[in-house]
Amino acid sequence: MKRILKNKQAVAGIIIILFVSLTAIFANQLVPNNPYRQNIFNRYESPQGIGGEYILGTDNLGRCVFSRIIMGTRASLYVGLVAVSISFAIGVFLGLMAGYIGGRIDEVIMRFMDLILAFPAILLAIFIVAVLGPSLFNAMLAIAIVRIPQLARVTRSQVLALKEEDFVMAARALGAGHLRIIFRHILVNSFAPLLVIISLGMGLAIVTEAALSFLGLGTQPPDISWGRMLSVARDAIRTAPHVATYTGIAIVITTLGFNLLGDGLRDVFDPRLK
Repeated sequence: MKRILKNKQAVAGIIIILFVSLTAIFANQLVPNNPYRQNIFNRYESPQGIGGEYILGTDNLGRCVFSRIIMGTRASLYVGLVAVSISFAIGVFLGLMAGYIGGRIDEVIMRFMDLILAFPAILLAIFIVAVLGPSLFNAMLAIAIVRIPQLARVTRSQVLALKEEDFVMAARALGAGHLRIIFRHILVNSFAPLLVIISLGMGLAIVTEAALSFLGLGTQPPDISWGRMLSVARDAIRTAPHVATYTGIAIVITTLGFNLLGDGLRDVFDPRLK
């Protein structure tokens, strides 16, 4: 923790993530207007700044853009957490089995991972959601599936490097079972690179969800998400650019926070970079 706090990138990422997380938690208390209230007579109002009724203006239905951006943080963080958790659980399990057992199990799992990696991630996610149907849950599932191969391959490489180490051989000689060796000795010592991938994966999951919602395959009305807001704003990108601009800034800042944290963790946990 001391090394993390000494890293400027990690600290900057933590501050941004903490700010976004608190915004999502206290969204109901922070919104100045009802984000669902429509007023067609106030559509595409220009930003009025702090002190005005509509700080960042309004959208095509006269809804407060600032309030909707605040409420949209919930969907983005929720999708990121759920998708990364699912991909982490499945990917790490498959990587552990492939690296520790080896043989045909390793061959089957890795070839299946290669098959998933053969498709561009965003196109595969679009295909999965198109087959399952547009919804926030299906978008999370699609994002999780396209992230599994990376976690599985990294976990497998860590297992292959660690399972022949002296401390693992000593645990095996002392009679430790396979499950204890896998989860108590190998997985614990593999967690540093996985933590970096998780942090970077959160940012990628948020961007992917925004892309799916932009195409109408993610969050569905009346639920609020940043990607859905961008989809609505594209029709007036020239006459009312404030809707897309401020929503895009929110996506960039949130993704930047997770990327900075991931880069900082990589610098802290990888002694070869020093």
